[in-house]
Amino acid sequence: MRNDHVTLRSTAVFDLMAPRTPSVPVQVELRYDTRDPYAVVAAFRTGRSGWVEWVFSRDLLADGLIADAGDGDVRIRPVIDEPEIVVIELSSPSGHAMFEASAQELAEFLDRTYDVVMPGNENLWVNVDDALTHLIATDLG
Repeated sequence: MRNDHVTLRSTAVFDLMAPRTPSVPVQVELRYDTRDPYAVVAAFRTGRSGWVEWVFSRDLLADGLIADAGDGDVRIRPVIDEPEIVVIELSSPSGHAMFEASAQELAEFLDRTYDVVMPGNENLWVNVDDALTHLIATDLG
């Protein structure tokens, strides 16, 4: 386990897509934290002070840049006729949202995460004892 914790942040604008209406730009903060090296956080600005966070696999984001990826609440895929655009679909019991984002911006963010933790080396950053302690405390709480 590594002790030198790193957090990367990047801001982007995704276009919220809706049928028969113009897209709406949404500010998004992408985060990568070596304390959870398998995950990426996308925080979506919902108003003046509100944010909604989605956590998903870094591998899912990488896979979605080149082909359809995801089976569950998060699905990512390149646009067939416009490979520089990626579609990100988010589903939850409270709704469904579809965004278009720049594939280049996402790829650059992923490259930065790979500079910190190479794919396949995530396990070197995980403290299993801390993770188990957190899970047990959460389960009992």
